[in-house]
Amino acid sequence: MTLLETIGIAAATLHALLSAIYKSMQAFYASKASGSQPRSKGIDPAHLPSVDIIVPCFNEDPAILSACLASLAGQDYGGKFRVYIVDDGSSNREAILPVHGLYTSDPRFEFLLLPKNVGKRKAQIAAIERSCGDLILNVDSDTSIASDVVTLLVEKMRDSDVGAAMGQLKASNRDQNLLTRLIDMEYWLACNDERAAQARFGAVMCCCGPCAMYRRSALLLLLDQYQTQLYRGKPSDFGEDRHLTILMLSAGFRTEYVPEAIAKTVVPDRIGSYLRQQLRWARSTFRDTLLALPLLPSHNRFLTLDAIHQNIGPLLLAVSSATGIIQFVLTATMPGWTIIIIASMTMVRCSVAAYRARQIRFLAFSIHTLINLFMLIPLKGFALLTLSNSDWLSRGSTADGPAIAKGNGAPNEAEIVTSESLFVGDTSSRFRR
Repeated sequence: MTLLETIGIAAATLHALLSAIYKSMQAFYASKASGSQPRSKGIDPAHLPSVDIIVPCFNEDPAILSACLASLAGQDYGGKFRVYIVDDGSSNREAILPVHGLYTSDPRFEFLLLPKNVGKRKAQIAAIERSCGDLILNVDSDTSIASDVVTLLVEKMRDSDVGAAMGQLKASNRDQNLLTRLIDMEYWLACNDERAAQARFGAVMCCCGPCAMYRRSALLLLLDQYQTQLYRGKPSDFGEDRHLTILMLSAGFRTEYVPEAIAKTVVPDRIGSYLRQQLRWARSTFRDTLLALPLLPSHNRFLTLDAIHQNIGPLLLAVSSATGIIQFVLTATMPGWTIIIIASMTMVRCSVAAYRARQIRFLAFSIHTLINLFMLIPLKGFALLTLSNSDWLSRGSTADGPAIAKGNGAPNEAEIVTSESLFVGDTSSRFRR
């Protein structure tokens, strides 16, 4: 046995042991947290908290935006809610104005049309500073939510210790091709394994942007930190959902997951778009992991294990993959044991997912292992080397997956929220330019 083969087998074995411990605990805690959420009955609507729904929008496809707004208009929530659509300087504004026009007579809807693209965070803040609801629900413009989502999330937020709560994400375009089917399964695992297990301890580490509710009183305390996040002296313009979640946890609030609150979002249907999305998310994860580390000692040890698996696991896989490739190139021999270990881990994980989801299609998620080994792990290495880069890599895109601001501008905040000149030439009492 050569040195390369020994290193590869050792790295793969360590990863298998780490994954076996982590995944076993994750499945246990996720299953304990997956019970149905009881609904309160007989509450006077006047006593329900008011909700502001904020939808930042940049160059969105009119049909997708129309579906999003229709889902918001159809909410069954008994309390008061308002919807703020913030058009972040879209270049296709003429195409989406007819969609806005469908709701200008609805007193629940207000449209804020920013004169230029300023980025998702500042677009959100423009609406936050104009609204006054007790709770704030962020919804991406390419996302449609089930009619009971606001009701379910508000129910979770009745606990004053909860600062944020997210719903379960699914791919609205799941059946488009193999990639979208794999991403839909990836989302199921991320929500119903990872987030569900973290929610067992009230510490979901990322309340995902497509559908996340926040307590206004808590958000206002953190707003300055949220909008001025820097990395190495430069504005950090993506990963806003993860950063805001970490800030909530740092302030002592719980963050929760509500699996019954279903949100369907458009996911990338091309490998290039998918990899660009994953690059942004990897940079965001690495940046905010440093911010989250001081929180771990005050939470259950499982969350420390979670952080170790999320960061050390890919490193071990990278070592085993790299040594296997080098071995094949130099000796023309296959790294047999490494392949067997990784393949066995993959089939066990997919089988468990198929059982928990009661859907045999999860056996096909084994294909994603190849994408992970040969694309995503090298991508994470590149993300580490380019952490200072805040480019969205998707400007002009209309469907690049969830949690995408589709803009990276960061002008002075006074240009956004401190002047009424942002909204000139009102065409109606709720339609502002």
